[in-house]
Amino acid sequence: MRFLPTLFLVFSIVVNAQNNYPQDYFSSPLEIPLILSGTFAELRSNHFHSGIDIKTQQRRGLRVKASASGFISRIKVSHYGYGKALYITHPNGYTTVYAHLQKFAPEIEAYVKKHQYEKESYEIELFPSAGTLPVTKDSLVAYSGNSGGSGGPHLHYEIRDKQERPINPMLFGIDIKDTSYPIVHSLYVYPLDENSFVNKFQNKQKLRLTPLQNGDYIAENIEAIGNIGFGIETIDRQDYAANSNGVYNIQSFVNGSKNFELDFRRFSFDETKHLNELIDYAHYTTERERIQKLFKKNNPLSIIKPVFNNGIITVQDSTQSVFKIRVTDFKNNESWVTVQIKGTKNSMGEPEHAKVTPYFIQADQTTNLKQGPVSVDFYKDTFYDDFYLDFEVTNDTLILHDDIMACQKNFSITFDASKYSDEDLKKLYVARLVGYNQYPSYTYTKKNDKILTASSKKLGTYTLATDTIAPTISASNFKDGQWMSNYHYLKIKIDDDASGISNYRATVNGKWILMEYDYKTKTLTHDFNDGIITETKNNLKVIVTDNVGNNSTFEALFYRK
Repeated sequence: MRFLPTLFLVFSIVVNAQNNYPQDYFSSPLEIPLILSGTFAELRSNHFHSGIDIKTQQRRGLRVKASASGFISRIKVSHYGYGKALYITHPNGYTTVYAHLQKFAPEIEAYVKKHQYEKESYEIELFPSAGTLPVTKDSLVAYSGNSGGSGGPHLHYEIRDKQERPINPMLFGIDIKDTSYPIVHSLYVYPLDENSFVNKFQNKQKLRLTPLQNGDYIAENIEAIGNIGFGIETIDRQDYAANSNGVYNIQSFVNGSKNFELDFRRFSFDETKHLNELIDYAHYTTERERIQKLFKKNNPLSIIKPVFNNGIITVQDSTQSVFKIRVTDFKNNESWVTVQIKGTKNSMGEPEHAKVTPYFIQADQTTNLKQGPVSVDFYKDTFYDDFYLDFEVTNDTLILHDDIMACQKNFSITFDASKYSDEDLKKLYVARLVGYNQYPSYTYTKKNDKILTASSKKLGTYTLATDTIAPTISASNFKDGQWMSNYHYLKIKIDDDASGISNYRATVNGKWILMEYDYKTKTLTHDFNDGIITETKNNLKVIVTDNVGNNSTFEALFYRK
């Protein structure tokens, strides 16, 4: 059933009409039809997606255009994250962002490389003044690529306001064809306190969904008592793409009255970390499914609009209620989910008793825990909720609960490594044990004498690990002594199996050369078009260092004319 009282339909129309963003100011950044692989505010690991990901037909090197006139106000080149990224500030106060680029337009590329060579660093961040790199609407600014944390060739595109808050680019008239209803994969109901039950249980229940031909869903009826909330796993798909994307808006209603809303049109970067509290974090870490909670406890996210009682439904005995969820994409395609709720004391069962440990964490207080050589510091508001923590130290291994509690800030782990010799200490690092095989994953470690300190946002098992093996370095597209006159690039493979690559440095005939590092392919690449290598006989030297200081040196000879 798709109909609510006229009041709510009018409300929806008014909200959609209140779009004060300029509609014809920004043009498409690409010269191909726009098909998305990622939507704005889509749920990602530990953050909301801050733009739209535009498919580039599985190709690199497509022309990227300035969406409007303005000036290049920021350029950032990094191994991870956005990779190569441009920021253009426009006279109307907005900034557009273009990321995962292959390279910049010639004038911008020359400007960047000049500073990279001056700094002798591939990674760089620049803030040109307003008159340095002006651009006009639709002018070439870059070429699309797959740099940084990109999982495949595409263009990441953003529009930000004066407060650097990302806004859904589709609100500015960037048009994407979408004629499909959002898809609801699953629906859960949560008893929210010790006096609340659903179908005689106090743990969350997955409800059976029956899809209807019009895109709606009917959920199985439930019996409940007390305070309950719902969670939904839902996606959207645009035309011409099979990607599972995020939706635009989710609203819920109890007996026709709206009680909760998630509005994904804008957010700020300093709040994106709260995504882990919006979703059922424990469910995600165990099942890899993101259930969005349609109720709020301690989450400050601005996209949450807790219309009535923070989305919490109080079910009383001898009542009948209808709960509805409206899931909408940007094109206003909608899917409704309907749940019949019977309030009855007969839904009460045996209370579940939470596990009690000697370590009770109060979220609004600082807590220090110490056992043997290990101490842990949780700062005020590290967590959203109070809970009993598992804390155990055996030799150099710390069991710090399971990774089922969302953190909103880092906590500190300290190991006293006094029992280790100075030589052994050099190779130690703090590692989090991950996966079925408990693989030691490097956690950024600071050393102060024989004290090792790491910072993390993930609970789990930590240990002191040792890395005694230096990184590996090998030639990729040449052999020692080879002529390379007809080559455009010089490529080197580097790798480190334990603590990971920390830094690298490459020189030819003693002169520093720029080498781009792609961690996904473990490749260093030098572009001969930089014009730095001018001699016929060239001695290449590459030094690579891992995160505990092990280093390797690779040397080779090549010739060019």
